[in-house]
Amino acid sequence: MPYTPIVATLGYVLSPDGKRVLMLHRNTRVDDHHLGKYNGLGGKIEPDEDVLAGMRREILEEAGIECEAMSLRGTISWPGFGKHGEDWLGFVFVVTHFSGTPFERNPEGTLEWVAIEELSTLPMWEGDRNFLPLVFDDDPRPFHGVMPYHNGRMVSWRYSRA
Repeated sequence: MPYTPIVATLGYVLSPDGKRVLMLHRNTRVDDHHLGKYNGLGGKIEPDEDVLAGMRREILEEAGIECEAMSLRGTISWPGFGKHGEDWLGFVFVVTHFSGTPFERNPEGTLEWVAIEELSTLPMWEGDRNFLPLVFDDDPRPFHGVMPYHNGRMVSWRYSRA
């Protein structure tokens, strides 16, 4: 069966001092697949945009800020992750400079600045705990991982770097 994932972005916006990250607490919609969890910002790529344009658009829509500098930290393939078992392929970015003032909330939930060292204490997808250290480490090489899900649970995790 061919691999035809939903292509998406996932971004982590750093505070100007680089010590905190803007997280979305998904606490608004009862039908939300992510309800109660903290996530980075992002979403599906539109047919007419590249992944950078998609990341910029998603952060503008979700947080009301303009990305001025960002870097690709990695890619993750999430077979079976979707609400109905869909496969996802995500491009993971860190935004190091932005303009504007972030929204306090959006239709999906509350936006909160969280200290990077406190991320692991938040309710989030269990798989996020595996790749988030790679997003914020000092290794300049992007990581490329595979994290299969089954029935809403992470099955395994592996990654490589060139």
